[in-house]
Amino acid sequence: MLTLRSSALAALALVLAAGCATRAADAGALDDAALRAYAARPWDKAKLMNTTVRLGTHHGVPVVAEFPCSDVCPQYTVRIIHYELPAGADCRSAGGVEQAVGVPVAIAMMTRTFCFPKVLVEAKLHYVR
Repeated sequence: MLTLRSSALAALALVLAAGCATRAADAGALDDAALRAYAARPWDKAKLMNTTVRLGTHHGVPVVAEFPCSDVCPQYTVRIIHYELPAGADCRSAGGVEQAVGVPVAIAMMTRTFCFPKVLVEAKLHYVR
């Protein structure tokens, strides 16, 4: 009986370890709903200004949220959620939408092009002032 219990416990431990390893491998993977939910949440301009938050991966592509600010901070902080593509990668091939937006620089705004997740562009949540 003791041998059976030990074997059963060993098998259970193995199953649990495999489950944890699978979960760890998927950690950070975002589907459309999770990405939209993050983008729809309120955010604190003072707390997040001039930071970058790595959100995870969306369809295998890293996604970051940048919170640039300049001049009148934190009031002019913007949130830009975009793909972080490797050099030479094509935005459309990654499933993104390329778009230029205003980024605060000194006392002005500079236009900069990013690759945005299509789901956020459609919901108008990719760039928020």
